Amino acid sequence: MLFVNATVHTLDPALGTLNGTDVLTAGATIAAVGPALPRDHAAVMDCTGSAIVPVFDASVSPLVPGNPATFAVVPADGRAFERVIWWPEQARTILVDGVARASFVPAAPSSPPPRLGVWIDATGHIHQELTADGRYDETRGGRRHAYRGAFRITGDRIVYRDDLGFWAYGRFDGEVLHHAGYTFTRAAR
Repeated sequence: MLFVNATVHTLDPALGTLNGTDVLTAGATIAAVGPALPRDHAAVMDCTGSAIVPVFDASVSPLVPGNPATFAVVPADGRAFERVIWWPEQARTILVDGVARASFVPAAPSSPPPRLGVWIDATGHIHQELTADGRYDETRGGRRHAYRGAFRITGDRIVYRDDLGFWAYGRFDGEVLHHAGYTFTRAAR
């Protein structure tokens, strides 16, 4: 499949974001990324006005040849990553290992995720509460509600979107949460 004329957010530091670019897939992998790729016998999707962004569950791979063809085609309005994380239903197309999918959002668990509760950094300065409604509330140095927003946990990754508009990311390693240079452990219940 050939996706043409998109804004491609490669996540490759050497390439960055490429405008007016094509992505060619071959089975489960990305075969080529670049402008005006040959259309030799490929099904073509015109992505004018769209962005192509990697999607992830437990990991994310840059959009470069040889990596998995796992990405979403979303409106190119400057909010591509926000759309793919928070509003995946707005995607024009989602590929996971080269296969078109209706969604890449994991099914909701039947019971609350085990990672909810209060997490405290190693110094005790930051307390972060993760609640079942997908919200977080952070206390810093005793100042309650210093930061608030939404979060999403997928596998061992957590993505935060603060109510003020900024984004942050973290990773769980067993019962430890690594986030923004801090190490958190769950408070005793």
